[in-house]
Amino acid sequence: MMKVLLITFLLGWARCQENNSMTSEEKSSIRDVIVEMFDHAYGSYMKYAYPADELMPLSCRGRVRGQEPNRGDIDDSLGKFSLTLIDTLDTLVVLNKLDEFEDAVRKAVKDVRLDNDVVVSVFETNIRVLGGLLGAHVMADMLRQRGERMQWYKDELLNMAIELGHRLLPAFNTTSGLPYPKVNLRYGVFNPLSRTGSESDTCTACAGTMILEFAALSRLSGESVFEEHARKALDVLWERRQKGSDLVGTVINIHNGEWVRRDSGVGAGIDSYYEYLMKAYILLGDNVFLERFNIHYNAIMKYISQPPLLLNVHMHNPTVSVRTWMDSLLAFFPGLQVLRGDLKPAIETHEMLYQVTKQHKFLPEAFTSEFRVHWGQHLLRPEFAESTYYLYKATGDPYYLRVGQSIVEKLNAYARVPCGFAAVQDVRTGTHEDRMDSFFLAEMFKYLYLLFTEKTQLTLDIDDYIFTTEAHLLPVSLSTTHPFCHGNKTESFTAALEEDLFTHSCPSTETLFPNNPSFAKTIRDSYKYLTGVGRAFHPLPVREIELPIHDNVMEPMEFLKSMGISLTPLNEALAGESANQREHKGVYRLKLVAEVSPASDEGAVVPHVVQLISPPFLGATVLIAGPAKFGMDLTKQEHGVKGRVVKACPYTACRQVDNPAEVKGHIALALRGDCMFAAKARWLQEAGAIGVIFVDDREGSSSAETPLFQMVGDGDSTDDITIPLVFLFSFEGAVLASALEEHRNVDVLLLPKEKQFGHDKTRKTVGMNLKFRLSEEGEAEEGATKRPTLEFVLEKDGLLLKEEEEEGGLLGELQSQRSCSKPQGDERTDAADSSATDKSNGGADTNP
Repeated sequence: MMKVLLITFLLGWARCQENNSMTSEEKSSIRDVIVEMFDHAYGSYMKYAYPADELMPLSCRGRVRGQEPNRGDIDDSLGKFSLTLIDTLDTLVVLNKLDEFEDAVRKAVKDVRLDNDVVVSVFETNIRVLGGLLGAHVMADMLRQRGERMQWYKDELLNMAIELGHRLLPAFNTTSGLPYPKVNLRYGVFNPLSRTGSESDTCTACAGTMILEFAALSRLSGESVFEEHARKALDVLWERRQKGSDLVGTVINIHNGEWVRRDSGVGAGIDSYYEYLMKAYILLGDNVFLERFNIHYNAIMKYISQPPLLLNVHMHNPTVSVRTWMDSLLAFFPGLQVLRGDLKPAIETHEMLYQVTKQHKFLPEAFTSEFRVHWGQHLLRPEFAESTYYLYKATGDPYYLRVGQSIVEKLNAYARVPCGFAAVQDVRTGTHEDRMDSFFLAEMFKYLYLLFTEKTQLTLDIDDYIFTTEAHLLPVSLSTTHPFCHGNKTESFTAALEEDLFTHSCPSTETLFPNNPSFAKTIRDSYKYLTGVGRAFHPLPVREIELPIHDNVMEPMEFLKSMGISLTPLNEALAGESANQREHKGVYRLKLVAEVSPASDEGAVVPHVVQLISPPFLGATVLIAGPAKFGMDLTKQEHGVKGRVVKACPYTACRQVDNPAEVKGHIALALRGDCMFAAKARWLQEAGAIGVIFVDDREGSSSAETPLFQMVGDGDSTDDITIPLVFLFSFEGAVLASALEEHRNVDVLLLPKEKQFGHDKTRKTVGMNLKFRLSEEGEAEEGATKRPTLEFVLEKDGLLLKEEEEEGGLLGELQSQRSCSKPQGDERTDAADSSATDKSNGGADTNP
């Protein structure tokens, strides 16, 4: 009877796991939750922040540029133009909040000014503000033409868009045609009062993500100048691609068109360049954009795509990955692949991303190829929800409704605060950050609402529009509007492009996967347990496992359980064990033998310190710092590097410093942001600095709450950088800055934490590599007694270690390292992260 019940339960559980269908009532309920969440976020902005650019959800007030601590280039999105209101306008229409939309348009027309003396990002202002004004104008015009609403509207939003477009145009006044990354809304670029124009570099996405908004502005206004400049910028990027690989780099010089950073991927710095090539074809109907996209896409799939991973490569040597981590912005790429019709890799990468969210609740800002956290911040980015929406529309698979449901639940559970939704400072700790970026309202709620809404329930036909990268709606009917500018100049495509069924058409699941409604599940199943989360126990005929275990990471019993090995104390297993059970296939009495060998700590972040040694500190003030993967290796310096601290001018050190005489021979203090660490280091080294202390530009960060990380280079060789570099979070940086302001002359030591002045020298922890061999009781591996071993004996009261070393030397030295402590709370998550890494490094099958 018990067997029957057990089988019935397992079958029922399996059906439950496979059945992802969702009733219309359930979809309606989730849609209502999404609307309530939007009301909470938008209502909080209007109540506590408007007319400020953004809401600070923890402080319950608006973020006004100049009145809050400077956050570096993050603040370049803020232009004192009620950013969140403008970015949210067309979301109100999608969510059928037409009264609120009309009221918000009136506020925007009455209150928003675009001539402020503020330096803003050309890229962010284009996609958020210009795109927001255009999308809202299109919605207002649609409602006006229906004759029911907005009869008072006289194209005020379009006129504001035209004004803003003209204020952005000075950025395109370069010899190459690539735009400056920043512009002063009132004074442009070259005016002495502009406080900008010294920049020489911009990112590929920054220059290549203008065509949708600028072309729409030209075709709605009749002024061709906008589309002409956007097309010219795309021409330059196309011409500067690496002809051998057809890839582009991440950062380019706006004056001479030379690549500054040559790493190539589909994430931060490049992402929306590829997106806009495809969408420009859809919006404008110009084949040149599709041809360019297809050539780039073939290169991406040849070099960057390693399903389900998307890893950056060097554009000139694309067969080699330049980093082992991915950033969260690439989560948009499966959605773009859906538009391309390449569903299989889209499903694979999306499933990988979903597994990462299962492990960490949200997508970390960056994560390794072993799915560990590389940078734990989560800014409520919408790219994963965007790809989920596209995959559901392409496949009709209700699985993606369940993915969307999980996004909604996690936002409510882990990001919701009394005054809105707050970004997560670190997914490992769950601590919040006092920011709610405008894209959260502009994008996240559009995609989630549309995911759970039928077309007939919308106030507009969503298929008549294309989403910009900020999810603003532009009508595809613009393709029939006569272009007021010359077409793009490009060479003829002499190389034969490998075309497939969907090179020039939309994907069809019936054509791709005939008579196979479960095709998406078939693809997903290969990646179901990619990160190890949710893995079921399936006994396999594995005879040997070799994995590194460190005594400070995880109790061996817990580690083995995380691998799917079910362990039972021997006396419990024997008690009540019947003869039939002893004969059951797949159940064995096993002895675990651990072979001891030295373990490498490679990859671990070695904590460094900045120790203040001049009076009145005399070594008592010690600030925890992160190291760099380039520059002088302080772990190999006997006494560290000593010097006086001098603040770089400009503080970001992204160009030649203005105070080289002061910096020379001293340790420079510089702020993170605006450019790469390596670029700052080169400028300061050139000025004669003997070391650099970088300070985080993210307010509120501290070593107590945020895990240390290693600063990385810029994708090119950093062998020319020979000075030591360390990184302080903003809390520790404020301590150093305060000391410098009060005492002016402050001497510090830069060195690893274990070598700090006055630090008690403790015995260094020794790691072990444990080689596990599963064998039946009494069975001995041939030659095992010739090497040092540990035997794990499982008993009811815990785990005992039994020596099997005759000579005793090595095991005697490791005697103090045998105790294992049970992880608690968040430590268990970290341990799981470590096991994920260990599985990949060990090279052996970890699913016994």
